[in-house]
Amino acid sequence: MNLRQLEYILKIAEENNITKAAEKLFITQPALNQQLLNLEKELGTQLFHRSRTNWHPTKAGVVYIENARKILQLKREAYNQISDIADTKKGYLSVGFTPARGAAMFTYIYPLFHMHYPDISLVPKDISVKKQQLMINSGELDIGFMTLTDKQKTTNTYISICPEEFLIAIPRSNPLAKLANPPGKPFATLDLKMLKDEPFALMYKESTAFELVDSLFHKAGFEPKVLFETSNPTTIVTMIKSHLCCGLIPYYFAKNCFEDIACFSLPGNPSWDIVASHKKNTRLSNAAKLFIDLAFEFWNNEFANVR
Repeated sequence: MNLRQLEYILKIAEENNITKAAEKLFITQPALNQQLLNLEKELGTQLFHRSRTNWHPTKAGVVYIENARKILQLKREAYNQISDIADTKKGYLSVGFTPARGAAMFTYIYPLFHMHYPDISLVPKDISVKKQQLMINSGELDIGFMTLTDKQKTTNTYISICPEEFLIAIPRSNPLAKLANPPGKPFATLDLKMLKDEPFALMYKESTAFELVDSLFHKAGFEPKVLFETSNPTTIVTMIKSHLCCGLIPYYFAKNCFEDIACFSLPGNPSWDIVASHKKNTRLSNAAKLFIDLAFEFWNNEFANVR
C-alpha cells in the first residue's frame, strides 16, 4: 500500500472535489484522477460517488478512508517516537485551536516552540471544539486546545489547564452597574433573575458555551430576550460596550474591559475548563508535550490576576 496514495484519497475526501484536492496536493487533476482510477481498479470497486460539485465516499470508500487515517497516524506516531529517541527534533505536529482564542495562544507559543523545534512541521488549525474532538478521535489532529464542561468531554484524553469562570456582563449605563465592585476588586455577585427584562447577546446554539449558559437561564427560571447570537464572544463584549444588551461571557473575554463594562460573578461561580486534548491511548511526542507546557504557561500568565 502506497502511503502517498493514502494521502491522495484522504485529500479528495476532505475537499469533496478532485480538482480542489489536486490544487492542495500541488499535482494536476488528471494525474490525481489516474491515481484514483488505478486504486479503484486494484480494489475492484469505486471509492467515491462522482458529481460536478460533490464527491463523497461509497461504502467501500468510507472503509478505505477510516483505515487510511489509522495507517498514517501510526506512521506519524512511529516517526515521532523515533525522532524522540534519536533526538533529531524533526517530525509533524497538527494542533487545534478554538477560533476566538487561537491567535493569541499561537502568537505566544509559536516563537518559544520554534526555538526548541525549528524543524518540526507544525500545522495549526483554527476550528470549533466539536470538530476538534472528531478530528482527534479520527487521528487527523494530534492535540487540541478547547474550552468545555465535563459533560461535553468525549472518550479522548483531556488534560486540564485551568478553570475559567463565566461572568455576567452589563453596560455601564445599566442602573445595576452601580452594584459592581471597582476594577481590581473581587467581583460582586448578581442574581441572573435581576436581568430577566434585559436583552442579551448570546453564543450560538452549536457552541460549547451555549449548553452552560442555557442551563444558567433555566436555573434562573426565565427565557432570555435574545437580541443577537454569535460564534465569537468578543462580539458580545462589543455589543455590551455599545449599551445594547447584557451577556454571559468567559473571564478571558472580559478581563481587559472592566473599565467599559460592569462584571459580576454568578451564584455558585459556574465555570468550564480550558484543556488540552489528544486521542486516548496514544503517545504524546516530546514536541507535543512542550506545546502543552507552553499552553500552561500562556494561560497562567493570562489568569495571573484573576480576582
